[in-house]
Amino acid sequence: MSYLEFFGTVTGAVATWLSARAHIVSWPVGMVSVVLFVFLFYQIQLYPDMFLQVFFFVTNALGWWQWTHPKTGEEDRRNELKITPLSAQNFWLLMGVGAVATVLFGAIAQNLHEWFPVMFSLPSAYPYLDSFTSVMSIIATFLLIRKKLECWYVWLLVDLISTYMYFTKGVKVLGIEYGFYCLIAFVGAWHWTREYRSYTPTAA
Repeated sequence: MSYLEFFGTVTGAVATWLSARAHIVSWPVGMVSVVLFVFLFYQIQLYPDMFLQVFFFVTNALGWWQWTHPKTGEEDRRNELKITPLSAQNFWLLMGVGAVATVLFGAIAQNLHEWFPVMFSLPSAYPYLDSFTSVMSIIATFLLIRKKLECWYVWLLVDLISTYMYFTKGVKVLGIEYGFYCLIAFVGAWHWTREYRSYTPTAA
């Protein structure tokens, strides 16, 4: 186990747990984690995941802003962005976009080592499966930024697949972490649902 894997895993776990509790500190802690994982994923040839971490750094900053600066009518009792559900129509629209994007990015990831052999000396591991988790992580992140209940169900799917990939690649500590993330996703869904139901009828 490398230092990158250890500290990235620890900070990532803390950030995810804080997110499940709807705690604002989850965002800056998450920014530390993604910086460490950029270097880790490059080393183990999970290139879509590597690029995803750059995206996560930006979205952590965006999420931090969104939660602390809600629009009028969107604030909760703490004057932070309140939790709301996503409409079924919008949910399935996002899933359709995710499926198309997975095919596109999977094809790109599969050929990176041929197009850019100096930068990517080895072929991408699990190009389509890795691209699926990357795309769905992007979708789940935007749902998290907007405090949508459904984000935790998307994260659960991503975490289950990621657990399998990391164990097969030999990154066992990270695989254990993502197995733990599956449990956190359940906690997040439960906690967020309870908080959403606690709003007054007017606020909800």
